Amino acid sequence: MKDKIKIVVFGLGSMGSGIANMILNKKGFQIVGAIDMDPSKVGKKLYEVLGVEENEDNCCVVTNDANDVMKKGFAKVCIIATASFTKVVFPLIKMAAEAGMDVVTTAEEMSYPKALDKELSEEMDKIAKENNISILGTGVNPGFIMDLMVIMLTGVSESVDNINVTRINDLACFGKAVMVEQGIGLKEQEFIKGAKDDTVAGHVGFLQSFGMIEEAFGVKLNNIRQEKEPILTKVPRATEIVSVKEGNVVGCRQLGYADLGERLFITMDHPQQIKPELEDVETGDYININGVPKLNLQIKPEIPGGIATVAICVNMIPLVINSEPGLKTMLDLPIPRAIIGDVRDLVKDKK
Repeated sequence: MKDKIKIVVFGLGSMGSGIANMILNKKGFQIVGAIDMDPSKVGKKLYEVLGVEENEDNCCVVTNDANDVMKKGFAKVCIIATASFTKVVFPLIKMAAEAGMDVVTTAEEMSYPKALDKELSEEMDKIAKENNISILGTGVNPGFIMDLMVIMLTGVSESVDNINVTRINDLACFGKAVMVEQGIGLKEQEFIKGAKDDTVAGHVGFLQSFGMIEEAFGVKLNNIRQEKEPILTKVPRATEIVSVKEGNVVGCRQLGYADLGERLFITMDHPQQIKPELEDVETGDYININGVPKLNLQIKPEIPGGIATVAICVNMIPLVINSEPGLKTMLDLPIPRAIIGDVRDLVKDKK
């Protein structure tokens, strides 16, 4: 039997902890390193932080010093679940790559980093190839629903006139970073000011999704623009992370548009909020492709953001290990699929 695939998890917030738990529930993985800056977690065994039974795969000590585990020969893959932005996670990616670890990150901008920073993307590709590893950013969105699924659906199209994608989802499962990015808990005027000066990021991913679609179709989109609107609540709403008073912001409706030549080609509508059911809002994912044939895909309720992000990050691990070295996007790798059996049976003896 092959050795277990050794994993380092960087970040044990909502997503990182979920990823760690899923890894430990799959056969053939072992988490040998865990990094987090939260003093309440540092120094504890991983199984204590996750609230699970101790075994040989989950007994590493959580550290706040990446140098303790980011070293050559220590692990095969590093999962980075710390931030949304490429420039923030780049130093961590570089450290993992130079330690010889393949990287999977939840950072939304990393789903298609060339959309905002071509030079840094080229540097990451170079670092990956020099160290014979692969780097992938992925998640439920961007990385799957509003880009990869759209692209795959057009595989049965003779022609495509325009594309409309809507994702109505619940943010309650996410951690503090997402709540801050979405402006949840702000007053309406605070949100409007934050949307103008970009202190309210809203959904991080439209530019990346447009970039992935652009590359897939081999076209140049133009006049790409976005709008952010506050979603205000008529009733108090709360999660484990945040409590919102009546009249304040519980989410952000973000709209994105891109033209192809002179015509509107892509429209993305993404209202996200906490606890939408409290005001009878139904979640769902909708892809409408106008062309030949006309295609309409509807998933109700939504593909749940939390578990889906966790799952796609874990399920992509063997595909990243098997890939050629370099900076990758979901376009570069085989289609995602669940890990059903022993993950070691999915990994090729290559790197």
